[in-house]
Amino acid sequence: MSTTYTFPKNFIWGTATSAYQTEGNNINTDWWQWEQKIRPADTMPAESSGIACDSYNRYEEDFDLCVKCNNNAVRISIEWARIEPRPGEFDQNEINHYKKVLIAAKGRGLKTFVTLHHFSNPIWFSDMGAWKNLESPSIFARYVNKCVEEFHELIDAYIPINEPQVIALMSYTLGAWPPHIASYAQSLLVQINLARAHSRAYRVIKKHGNYKVGLCQNIAWFYPAENSTNPIDNTSATVLNFMNKDLFMLPLQKYIDFIGLNFYFTSRIKEGKRENLDDVQSDMGWWIYPRGLEQVLISLKRFKKPIYITENGVADAMDKIRKAFIRDMLIATNNAMQQGVDVKGYFYWSLIDNYEWQKGFWPRFGLVEIDRENNLQRKPRPSFYYYSEICRNGKIEA
Repeated sequence: MSTTYTFPKNFIWGTATSAYQTEGNNINTDWWQWEQKIRPADTMPAESSGIACDSYNRYEEDFDLCVKCNNNAVRISIEWARIEPRPGEFDQNEINHYKKVLIAAKGRGLKTFVTLHHFSNPIWFSDMGAWKNLESPSIFARYVNKCVEEFHELIDAYIPINEPQVIALMSYTLGAWPPHIASYAQSLLVQINLARAHSRAYRVIKKHGNYKVGLCQNIAWFYPAENSTNPIDNTSATVLNFMNKDLFMLPLQKYIDFIGLNFYFTSRIKEGKRENLDDVQSDMGWWIYPRGLEQVLISLKRFKKPIYITENGVADAMDKIRKAFIRDMLIATNNAMQQGVDVKGYFYWSLIDNYEWQKGFWPRFGLVEIDRENNLQRKPRPSFYYYSEICRNGKIEA
Protein backbone atom coordinates (compact mmCIF):
# COMPACT_ATOMS: atom_id res chain seq x y z
CA MET A 1 0.00 0.00 0.00
CA SER A 2 1.40 3.40 -0.99
CA THR A 3 1.81 6.43 1.26
CA THR A 4 1.08 9.99 0.17
CA TYR A 5 3.45 12.75 1.28
CA THR A 6 1.78 16.12 0.76
CA PHE A 7 3.43 19.54 0.75
CA PRO A 8 1.76 22.92 1.45
CA LYS A 9 0.08 24.70 -1.45
CA ASN A 10 2.49 27.65 -1.17
CA PHE A 11 5.58 25.41 -1.14
CA ILE A 12 8.43 26.62 -3.37
CA TRP A 13 9.41 24.14 -6.08
CA GLY A 14 12.50 25.09 -8.04
CA THR A 15 15.76 24.26 -9.71
CA ALA A 16 19.13 25.95 -9.27
CA THR A 17 22.14 26.99 -11.34
CA SER A 18 25.03 29.42 -10.97
CA ALA A 19 26.39 31.98 -13.40
CA TYR A 20 29.97 30.75 -13.73
CA GLN A 21 28.96 27.14 -14.16
CA THR A 22 26.46 27.80 -16.95
CA GLU A 23 26.90 31.20 -18.64
CA GLY A 24 30.24 30.69 -20.35
CA ASN A 25 33.11 33.08 -21.12
CA ASN A 26 33.36 34.68 -17.70
CA ILE A 27 36.76 36.02 -18.66
CA ASN A 28 37.15 38.58 -15.85
CA THR A 29 37.15 36.03 -13.01
CA ASP A 30 39.93 34.36 -11.04
CA TRP A 31 38.54 30.96 -12.05
CA TRP A 32 38.84 31.78 -15.75
CA GLN A 33 42.36 33.07 -15.17
CA TRP A 34 43.28 29.83 -13.40
CA GLU A 35 41.88 27.69 -16.22
CA GLN A 36 44.15 29.41 -18.75
CA LYS A 37 47.39 28.89 -16.84
CA ILE A 38 49.79 26.00 -17.31
CA ARG A 39 50.05 24.23 -13.97
CA PRO A 40 51.03 20.78 -12.69
CA ALA A 41 48.33 18.24 -13.46
CA ASP A 42 47.31 17.81 -9.84
CA THR A 43 46.39 21.50 -9.50
CA MET A 44 44.76 21.96 -12.89
CA PRO A 45 41.02 21.90 -13.48
CA ALA A 46 39.97 18.91 -15.56
CA GLU A 47 39.07 21.22 -18.45
CA SER A 48 38.27 24.84 -19.16
CA SER A 49 34.72 26.09 -18.64
CA GLY A 50 34.81 27.80 -22.05
CA ILE A 51 31.32 28.47 -23.31
CA ALA A 52 29.91 26.26 -20.51
CA CYS A 53 26.18 25.88 -21.31
CA ASP A 54 25.93 29.25 -23.09
CA SER A 55 23.20 30.22 -20.65
CA TYR A 56 24.33 33.83 -20.94
CA ASN A 57 22.57 33.76 -24.31
CA ARG A 58 20.13 30.88 -23.77
CA TYR A 59 18.63 31.84 -20.40
CA GLU A 60 15.13 32.12 -21.84
CA GLU A 61 15.38 28.56 -23.13
CA ASP A 62 16.46 27.48 -19.66
CA PHE A 63 13.59 29.34 -17.98
CA ASP A 64 11.17 27.71 -20.41
CA LEU A 65 12.45 24.38 -19.11
CA CYS A 66 11.74 25.56 -15.55
CA VAL A 67 8.16 26.29 -16.56
CA LYS A 68 7.90 22.91 -18.30
CA CYS A 69 9.14 21.36 -15.04
CA ASN A 70 6.26 23.08 -13.19
CA ASN A 71 8.69 25.12 -11.10
CA ASN A 72 7.39 28.24 -9.38
CA ALA A 73 10.87 29.56 -8.52
CA VAL A 74 14.42 29.54 -9.80
CA ARG A 75 17.73 30.01 -8.05
CA ILE A 76 20.40 31.72 -10.16
CA SER A 77 23.43 33.90 -9.51
CA ILE A 78 24.84 37.17 -10.76
CA GLU A 79 28.50 37.27 -11.78
CA TRP A 80 30.28 39.97 -9.78
CA ALA A 81 33.11 40.17 -12.34
CA ARG A 82 30.63 41.13 -15.07
CA ILE A 83 28.93 43.83 -12.99
CA GLU A 84 32.16 45.34 -11.62
CA PRO A 85 34.97 44.46 -14.06
CA ARG A 86 37.25 47.08 -12.46
CA PRO A 87 37.15 48.30 -8.86
CA GLY A 88 34.39 50.85 -8.41
CA GLU A 89 33.46 50.81 -12.12
CA PHE A 90 30.13 49.23 -13.01
CA ASP A 91 29.23 47.95 -16.47
CA GLN A 92 25.73 49.20 -17.29
CA ASN A 93 25.46 46.86 -20.27
CA GLU A 94 25.95 43.85 -18.00
CA ILE A 95 23.54 45.29 -15.43
CA ASN A 96 20.95 45.64 -18.19
CA HIS A 97 21.64 42.06 -19.26
CA TYR A 98 20.87 40.73 -15.79
CA LYS A 99 17.76 42.89 -15.66
CA LYS A 100 16.59 41.10 -18.80
CA VAL A 101 17.41 37.76 -17.20
CA LEU A 102 15.40 38.57 -14.08
CA ILE A 103 12.49 40.01 -16.06
CA ALA A 104 12.46 36.85 -18.19
CA ALA A 105 12.20 34.72 -15.06
CA LYS A 106 9.57 36.88 -13.41
CA GLY A 107 7.59 37.05 -16.64
CA ARG A 108 7.30 33.27 -16.54
CA GLY A 109 5.89 33.30 -13.04
CA LEU A 110 9.16 32.25 -11.39
CA LYS A 111 10.17 33.69 -8.03
CA THR A 112 13.82 34.69 -8.11
CA PHE A 113 16.28 33.51 -5.46
CA VAL A 114 19.50 35.24 -6.42
CA THR A 115 23.04 34.59 -5.20
CA LEU A 116 25.40 37.56 -5.48
CA HIS A 117 28.64 35.59 -5.04
CA HIS A 118 28.95 31.95 -6.10
CA PHE A 119 32.66 31.07 -5.64
CA SER A 120 34.20 33.10 -8.51
CA ASN A 121 35.84 36.50 -7.90
CA PRO A 122 36.75 39.42 -10.15
CA ILE A 123 40.45 39.20 -11.05
CA TRP A 124 41.10 42.61 -9.50
CA PHE A 125 39.54 41.45 -6.21
CA SER A 126 41.73 38.36 -6.24
CA ASP A 127 44.79 40.52 -6.94
CA MET A 128 43.94 42.55 -3.81
CA GLY A 129 44.00 39.40 -1.68
CA ALA A 130 40.32 38.54 -2.09
CA TRP A 131 38.81 37.41 1.21
CA LYS A 132 42.13 37.72 3.06
CA ASN A 133 41.92 41.49 2.62
CA LEU A 134 40.53 43.18 5.72
CA GLU A 135 38.69 45.60 3.43
CA SER A 136 36.95 42.77 1.54
CA PRO A 137 33.61 43.15 3.40
CA SER A 138 33.46 46.84 2.41
CA ILE A 139 34.49 46.09 -1.16
CA PHE A 140 31.81 43.40 -1.43
CA ALA A 141 29.23 45.73 0.14
CA ARG A 142 29.82 48.27 -2.64
CA TYR A 143 28.88 45.66 -5.23
CA VAL A 144 25.89 44.45 -3.19
CA ASN A 145 24.61 48.01 -2.87
CA LYS A 146 24.79 48.47 -6.65
CA CYS A 147 22.90 45.23 -7.23
CA VAL A 148 20.07 46.22 -4.91
CA GLU A 149 19.90 49.71 -6.42
CA GLU A 150 19.57 48.25 -9.91
CA PHE A 151 17.54 45.07 -9.38
CA HIS A 152 15.54 45.70 -6.16
CA GLU A 153 12.04 44.17 -6.67
CA LEU A 154 13.22 41.92 -9.50
CA ILE A 155 14.81 39.76 -6.80
CA ASP A 156 12.50 37.95 -4.37
CA ALA A 157 15.21 36.62 -2.06
CA TYR A 158 18.88 37.54 -1.75
CA ILE A 159 21.69 35.13 -0.92
CA PRO A 160 24.81 37.28 -0.54
CA ILE A 161 27.43 34.50 -0.54
CA ASN A 162 27.05 30.86 -1.51
CA GLU A 163 28.61 28.39 0.94
CA PRO A 164 31.12 30.71 2.65
CA GLN A 165 32.61 27.87 4.68
CA VAL A 166 33.31 25.94 1.45
CA ILE A 167 35.21 28.95 0.06
CA ALA A 168 37.41 28.91 3.16
CA LEU A 169 37.88 25.13 3.04
CA MET A 170 38.57 24.63 -0.67
CA SER A 171 40.54 27.81 -1.40
CA TYR A 172 42.39 28.46 1.87
CA THR A 173 42.53 25.24 3.92
CA LEU A 174 42.95 22.54 1.27
CA GLY A 175 44.28 24.87 -1.42
CA ALA A 176 42.37 23.01 -4.14
CA TRP A 177 40.73 26.13 -5.62
CA PRO A 178 42.14 29.55 -6.47
CA PRO A 179 44.16 31.11 -4.90
CA HIS A 180 45.57 27.71 -3.76
CA ILE A 181 46.51 28.56 -0.20
CA ALA A 182 46.76 25.80 2.41
CA SER A 183 46.91 27.60 5.73
CA TYR A 184 44.65 27.15 8.74
CA ALA A 185 45.52 30.65 9.96
CA GLN A 186 44.61 32.28 6.65
CA SER A 187 41.48 30.12 6.36
CA LEU A 188 40.35 31.39 9.76
CA LEU A 189 40.93 35.00 8.66
CA VAL A 190 38.92 34.33 5.50
CA GLN A 191 36.04 32.86 7.50
CA ILE A 192 35.97 35.94 9.71
CA ASN A 193 35.95 38.25 6.70
CA LEU A 194 33.24 36.21 4.97
CA ALA A 195 31.07 36.42 8.09
CA ARG A 196 31.66 40.18 8.21
CA ALA A 197 30.85 40.40 4.49
CA HIS A 198 27.54 38.58 4.98
CA SER A 199 26.47 40.77 7.89
CA ARG A 200 27.51 43.91 6.00
CA ALA A 201 25.61 42.76 2.91
CA TYR A 202 22.53 42.04 5.03
CA ARG A 203 22.51 45.59 6.39
CA VAL A 204 23.08 47.11 2.94
CA ILE A 205 20.18 45.15 1.45
CA LYS A 206 17.86 46.01 4.34
CA LYS A 207 18.71 49.70 3.91
CA HIS A 208 16.91 49.54 0.56
CA GLY A 209 13.80 47.72 1.78
CA ASN A 210 12.53 44.73 3.69
CA TYR A 211 13.94 42.16 1.28
CA LYS A 212 14.47 38.55 2.37
CA VAL A 213 18.13 37.73 2.93
CA GLY A 214 19.40 34.21 3.55
CA LEU A 215 22.58 32.49 4.64
CA CYS A 216 23.33 29.56 2.34
CA GLN A 217 25.50 26.76 3.76
CA ASN A 218 26.63 23.36 2.52
CA ILE A 219 25.88 21.06 5.45
CA ALA A 220 26.73 17.37 5.45
CA TRP A 221 25.64 15.02 8.23
CA PHE A 222 28.24 13.11 10.26
CA TYR A 223 27.31 10.29 12.61
CA PRO A 224 29.18 7.51 14.46
CA ALA A 225 29.00 4.01 13.00
CA GLU A 226 26.26 1.91 14.63
CA ASN A 227 28.64 -0.80 15.78
CA SER A 228 31.41 1.53 16.88
CA THR A 229 32.86 1.02 20.36
CA ASN A 230 35.35 3.85 19.93
CA PRO A 231 34.33 6.93 21.98
CA ILE A 232 36.33 9.07 19.58
CA ASP A 233 33.74 8.40 16.86
CA ASN A 234 30.88 10.06 18.74
CA THR A 235 33.07 13.01 19.69
CA SER A 236 34.37 13.34 16.12
CA ALA A 237 30.85 13.35 14.68
CA THR A 238 29.73 15.98 17.19
CA VAL A 239 32.71 18.23 16.46
CA LEU A 240 32.37 17.85 12.69
CA ASN A 241 28.65 18.68 12.79
CA PHE A 242 29.37 21.76 14.92
CA MET A 243 32.14 23.01 12.62
CA ASN A 244 30.14 22.20 9.50
CA LYS A 245 26.89 23.84 10.62
CA ASP A 246 26.97 25.90 13.79
CA LEU A 247 30.38 27.57 13.78
CA PHE A 248 29.55 29.98 10.95
CA MET A 249 25.83 30.35 11.61
CA LEU A 250 25.74 31.08 15.34
CA PRO A 251 27.37 34.55 15.20
CA LEU A 252 25.16 35.60 12.27
CA GLN A 253 21.71 34.70 13.57
CA LYS A 254 20.43 38.28 13.62
CA TYR A 255 21.58 38.73 10.01
CA ILE A 256 19.56 35.82 8.64
CA ASP A 257 15.93 35.92 7.48
CA PHE A 258 16.06 32.35 6.20
CA ILE A 259 18.48 29.45 6.08
CA GLY A 260 19.54 28.15 2.68
CA LEU A 261 20.55 24.51 3.03
CA ASN A 262 22.72 22.85 0.42
CA PHE A 263 22.76 19.12 1.19
CA TYR A 264 24.52 16.40 -0.80
CA PHE A 265 25.90 13.62 1.38
CA THR A 266 26.31 11.93 4.75
CA SER A 267 29.45 10.40 6.26
CA ARG A 268 29.77 7.75 8.97
CA ILE A 269 32.65 8.07 11.42
CA LYS A 270 34.44 4.84 12.29
CA GLU A 271 37.75 4.60 14.13
CA GLY A 272 37.99 8.37 13.88
CA LYS A 273 37.76 8.36 10.06
CA ARG A 274 35.04 9.11 7.53
CA GLU A 275 33.56 5.97 6.00
CA ASN A 276 31.07 5.67 3.16
CA LEU A 277 28.84 2.64 2.75
CA ASP A 278 28.82 0.86 -0.58
CA ASP A 279 25.06 0.58 -1.09
CA VAL A 280 24.10 3.73 -3.07
CA GLN A 281 26.62 6.30 -4.25
CA SER A 282 26.64 9.05 -6.83
CA ASP A 283 29.02 9.09 -9.80
CA MET A 284 31.30 11.22 -7.59
CA GLY A 285 31.35 8.58 -4.85
CA TRP A 286 29.13 10.50 -2.44
CA TRP A 287 27.08 8.25 -0.19
CA ILE A 288 23.34 8.84 -0.60
CA TYR A 289 21.55 8.70 2.73
CA PRO A 290 18.25 10.65 2.86
CA ARG A 291 17.99 10.21 6.63
CA GLY A 292 21.00 12.52 6.82
CA LEU A 293 18.95 15.33 5.26
CA GLU A 294 16.17 14.73 7.77
CA GLN A 295 18.66 14.90 10.64
CA VAL A 296 20.24 18.12 9.36
CA LEU A 297 16.81 19.75 9.00
CA ILE A 298 15.84 18.72 12.53
CA SER A 299 19.15 20.08 13.87
CA LEU A 300 18.42 23.46 12.22
CA LYS A 301 15.03 23.76 13.90
CA ARG A 302 16.55 25.40 16.97
CA PHE A 303 17.53 28.47 14.94
CA LYS A 304 13.81 29.25 14.48
CA LYS A 305 14.28 30.42 10.90
CA PRO A 306 12.41 29.32 7.77
CA ILE A 307 14.48 26.92 5.68
CA TYR A 308 14.80 26.54 1.93
CA ILE A 309 16.71 23.58 0.56
CA THR A 310 18.64 25.69 -1.94
CA GLU A 311 20.65 22.80 -3.42
CA ASN A 312 20.12 19.06 -3.38
CA GLY A 313 21.18 16.88 -6.27
CA VAL A 314 23.09 13.87 -7.49
CA ALA A 315 25.74 13.27 -10.15
CA ASP A 316 24.15 10.52 -12.23
CA ALA A 317 25.09 10.57 -15.91
CA MET A 318 22.86 7.61 -16.81
CA ASP A 319 19.87 8.88 -14.78
CA LYS A 320 19.66 5.53 -13.00
CA ILE A 321 19.15 6.70 -9.43
CA ARG A 322 18.02 10.33 -9.76
CA LYS A 323 14.28 9.64 -9.53
CA ALA A 324 14.73 7.57 -6.38
CA PHE A 325 17.11 10.22 -5.02
CA ILE A 326 14.54 12.99 -5.48
CA ARG A 327 11.74 10.84 -4.06
CA ASP A 328 13.67 9.79 -0.97
CA MET A 329 15.11 13.25 -0.26
CA LEU A 330 11.67 14.82 -0.49
CA ILE A 331 10.18 12.14 1.77
CA ALA A 332 12.96 12.92 4.29
CA THR A 333 12.08 16.61 3.95
CA ASN A 334 8.41 15.88 4.52
CA ASN A 335 9.25 13.77 7.58
CA ALA A 336 11.19 16.70 9.05
CA MET A 337 8.28 19.03 8.34
CA GLN A 338 5.96 16.69 10.22
CA GLN A 339 8.29 17.15 13.19
CA GLY A 340 7.85 20.91 13.12
CA VAL A 341 10.73 21.98 10.88
CA ASP A 342 9.69 25.05 8.87
CA VAL A 343 10.80 24.05 5.37
CA LYS A 344 9.46 26.50 2.79
CA GLY A 345 10.89 25.18 -0.45
CA TYR A 346 13.14 22.81 -2.40
CA PHE A 347 15.52 23.55 -5.29
CA TYR A 348 16.97 20.58 -7.16
CA TRP A 349 20.60 21.05 -8.24
CA SER A 350 20.78 21.36 -11.09
CA LEU A 351 18.37 22.24 -13.86
CA ILE A 352 21.03 21.48 -16.48
CA ASP A 353 24.37 19.69 -16.59
CA ASN A 354 27.07 22.27 -15.94
CA TYR A 355 30.71 22.97 -15.17
CA GLU A 356 31.49 21.29 -11.85
CA TRP A 357 34.46 23.47 -10.94
CA GLN A 358 37.80 21.61 -10.88
CA LYS A 359 36.04 18.39 -11.96
CA GLY A 360 35.09 19.82 -15.34
CA PHE A 361 31.96 18.70 -17.17
CA TRP A 362 31.93 14.98 -16.43
CA PRO A 363 29.75 15.08 -13.26
CA ARG A 364 26.18 15.23 -14.58
CA PHE A 365 23.82 16.75 -12.02
CA GLY A 366 21.21 18.00 -14.48
CA LEU A 367 17.58 17.08 -14.82
CA VAL A 368 18.35 18.18 -18.36
CA GLU A 369 21.27 16.77 -20.31
CA ILE A 370 23.52 19.22 -22.13
CA ASP A 371 24.63 17.51 -25.33
CA ARG A 372 28.12 18.92 -25.74
CA GLU A 373 28.52 17.20 -29.11
CA ASN A 374 25.35 18.72 -30.55
CA ASN A 375 25.31 22.51 -30.10
CA LEU A 376 24.62 22.26 -26.34
CA GLN A 377 21.16 20.93 -27.04
CA ARG A 378 18.95 20.65 -23.95
CA LYS A 379 17.52 17.13 -23.52
CA PRO A 380 15.25 16.53 -20.52
CA ARG A 381 15.98 13.24 -18.79
CA PRO A 382 13.25 10.92 -17.42
CA SER A 383 13.92 12.34 -13.94
CA PHE A 384 12.97 15.78 -15.27
CA TYR A 385 9.44 14.57 -15.97
CA TYR A 386 9.30 12.75 -12.63
CA TYR A 387 10.21 15.90 -10.71
CA SER A 388 7.83 17.92 -12.89
CA GLU A 389 4.90 15.79 -11.73
CA ILE A 390 5.88 16.21 -8.10
CA CYS A 391 6.04 19.98 -8.57
CA ARG A 392 2.68 20.01 -10.36
CA ASN A 393 0.87 17.91 -7.75
CA GLY A 394 2.71 19.06 -4.63
CA LYS A 395 2.91 15.51 -3.34
CA ILE A 396 4.68 12.18 -3.63
CA GLU A 397 3.15 8.73 -3.81
CA ALA A 398 5.56 6.10 -2.51
